[in-house]
Amino acid sequence: MTEAARPPAVRKQDTLDRLEKDVDAWVSTAALDGTPYLMPLSFLWTDGTLLLSTSRTNPTARNLSANPRVQLTLGEVRDVIHVTGTAEVVDATDAEGAAFAAKAGFDPRPLPNYPFFRVTPTRIQAWREVEELKDRVLMKGGRWLV
Repeated sequence: MTEAARPPAVRKQDTLDRLEKDVDAWVSTAALDGTPYLMPLSFLWTDGTLLLSTSRTNPTARNLSANPRVQLTLGEVRDVIHVTGTAEVVDATDAEGAAFAAKAGFDPRPLPNYPFFRVTPTRIQAWREVEELKDRVLMKGGRWLV
C-alpha cells in the first residue's frame, strides 16, 4: 500500500532537505547533435543553485560548455526529484569550494582541468508514488510554486 500524497509544501521542504543532504545526482546532458550523456556527479546545493565539477575533457563538461541545458535526478524510482536547469562555468568562492570538497569527499580546486559548473534550476519536480504525480511540479520558470 502506498502512503498518502504529501502536501506540496511538505514535498518542497523534503526536496530542499534532499538537495542539502544528498551528495550525488545523475546528470543528463546532450551534445549539440542531440547525443545524450548520463553521468553521476557530486553536487553542492548553495544559494538556490547546484555546484558541480567534472573534468573539462569528459562528455558532461563538453556538453555543458556547448549546450547549457541540463537535467539532474536525485533519489530512487519511488522517491524522485528532477531538476531542470541551465549551467554555466563559474569560479567557486573559497567557501563554496571548501564546502563542495567537504561534502563530496573530493576537492577539484587544485586540479586545473576541473572547472565548476553552477546549475540554476528552472523547473523542479518531486514525487514518490502515483498519488503525487498530479502536483509534482514545485518550481516552474525558476520560481517556486509553493
